[in-house]
Amino acid sequence: MASTDTGRPNILFILSDDQGPWAMNCAGTPELRTPNLDRLANTGIRFENFFCASPVCSPARASILTGQMPSQHGVQDFLRAGNSVNLPGDGKTVQYLEGRTTYTQILADNGYVCGLSGKWHLGDSATPQTGFEYWNVHATGSGNYYNAPMFKDGELYTADGYFSDVITDNAIGFMESQLGSEKPFSLNVHFTAPHAPWGPEQHPSEIYDYYFDNCSFESVRWDPVHPNHLAKEGSSGSVGSTEEERRLLLSGYFAAITGMDTNIGRFLDWLEAHDLRENTLIVFTADNGMNMGHHGIWGKGNGTYPPNMYDTAVKVPTLMSRPGHVPQGVVESNLLSHYDFMPTLLEYVGLADANPPDGERPGGSFVPILEGSSMGAARPVVVLDEYGPTRMIRTDSLKYVHRYPDGPYELYDLVGDPDETTNEIENPAFADSISTMRGQLQEWFDRYTDADRDGRNQLVKGRGQLDLVGTTEAFAQDVVFLRDT
Repeated sequence: MASTDTGRPNILFILSDDQGPWAMNCAGTPELRTPNLDRLANTGIRFENFFCASPVCSPARASILTGQMPSQHGVQDFLRAGNSVNLPGDGKTVQYLEGRTTYTQILADNGYVCGLSGKWHLGDSATPQTGFEYWNVHATGSGNYYNAPMFKDGELYTADGYFSDVITDNAIGFMESQLGSEKPFSLNVHFTAPHAPWGPEQHPSEIYDYYFDNCSFESVRWDPVHPNHLAKEGSSGSVGSTEEERRLLLSGYFAAITGMDTNIGRFLDWLEAHDLRENTLIVFTADNGMNMGHHGIWGKGNGTYPPNMYDTAVKVPTLMSRPGHVPQGVVESNLLSHYDFMPTLLEYVGLADANPPDGERPGGSFVPILEGSSMGAARPVVVLDEYGPTRMIRTDSLKYVHRYPDGPYELYDLVGDPDETTNEIENPAFADSISTMRGQLQEWFDRYTDADRDGRNQLVKGRGQLDLVGTTEAFAQDVVFLRDT
């Protein structure tokens, strides 16, 4: 019946797509119905200061799997090409993580049965990789919620049904296949929710209509459109610049989250019905954050150019639950990052020795938190992010954003200005702090950067990666601002 060995628990890793840290009922958005995410929070730990490695999907996903930062693994923007030779507008296949050590491969090498259901978006969608034995994935990474193109066993097919339901059905089928085995499983379920599109035709009408008819969205911050906002494909109509546009978009965004939440409840019910809940570590997080009107942006890091590093883009909702083993109903405030997942998960299942040597990866294990202990004084008090030539260093009280080669730079006083409304970069009161943080940032990136993949030297415009770093025209350059449309 899968693993009942408490020292080798099963792992259910659930990843959402473009979900802001604010976008759960239990995170302070009472208008949003997320009873099952709240259920995870009540039976585990909610991390309120968890950060992605890069505020866009593919780099963040590569960092979760490899424990490396983008200037190491080389995935530095969302992958606009290389997913499949079978797909219109793509026409080639690239394995962006080829040769990279992933935590899933280490688990597979040590007796875990690994499965992936849902979004991959790290190139070559047809071919199982990185230790995944079960492979049933979205062919590209985003698109319509109905009739999604998918690959299973190298064959392209069209999914029948609402995508969040489809990948949950597939994932539960995988878990059922493990009931006759004593081996532990590690199942990754990667939703495309709540990524756009958000139209009423994209989501179950009973969910969408509830929000459209009943919700005022008073709990969601709404600022004037940011001057550096990039135009979305087609038109600027996907920006909530009017009450009507905003209502349409947020109804779809909320509906996508509630639809996903319903399916998360199906996982919890299944595990409980099969007496596996207490021996399955459940991890929920998002690939990156999301602004839905916050700072006048409708998007994540690449909602603007140059990319933004607001907390709403770089923070991610994160929950971890395993009743009887992980503390319950706890809110954790330590600064943590996606690059901490690999060392943490491996240590948690007794494979700490399989972690790559110290110094090869920037992350550290936070297993003590999962065991109800303090991290102690050794825990780093900063977290860092990157998106091409844009880099961020953040403490509990300050955030510094550095852009190569020559700015613009930003400094936010997170104590006096938690909403990041005033750039204090020219304020002489922060001059010493800016100098210190700039030095820390450069030292940290110098330590871990692979010179051939250094994001400072890449022409990353937030419009997509087309091939491996180092190839001709690896990044798309078609930047269009809303003010120009």
